[in-house]
Amino acid sequence: MGLVFTKLFSSLFGNKEARILVLGLDNAGKTTILYRLQMGEVVSTIPTIGFNVETVQYNNIKFQVWDLGGQTSIRPYWRCYFPNTQAIIYVVDSSDTDRLVIAKEEFHAILEEEELKGAVVLVYANKQDLPGALDDAAITEALELHKIKNRQWAIFKTSAIKGEGILEGMDWLSNTLKAGGG
Repeated sequence: MGLVFTKLFSSLFGNKEARILVLGLDNAGKTTILYRLQMGEVVSTIPTIGFNVETVQYNNIKFQVWDLGGQTSIRPYWRCYFPNTQAIIYVVDSSDTDRLVIAKEEFHAILEEEELKGAVVLVYANKQDLPGALDDAAITEALELHKIKNRQWAIFKTSAIKGEGILEGMDWLSNTLKAGGG
């Protein structure tokens, strides 16, 4: 019955597919967010060397989500995954204030990439459950999000471990993509 409903729903509202890159520094929570979306629960993760790719169905959009490792040695290879990307989810560890400058530099380098010019940007200010975590306004300032004038973007406070804020961000992303952004 679920399959019949899914097919009926898809025929009424259409199915859209989107390619999304999940980027950010190592230990920001990218993989935890990916598997929270995929399975609805927290799974034990290890540092991603290379990438994880999963298909996530959300709000009648099938997202092909690429979670790329964030270690310094891996970041130069991110550009191999840029073609045909409609959206970027940039994950920031809000409690790692020592590396916010690096997070900002990597973020703005991504925004300058020609192949990502049309991509919508969703920023997750992750690890809000940790002591000393900066709020979304402070992360907005640290990443200089106010300088983004040529694309749609949004920031959401999240805790991947608690599952807070992730779905609100995905709602924004799916609505933006449905409206023609990305």
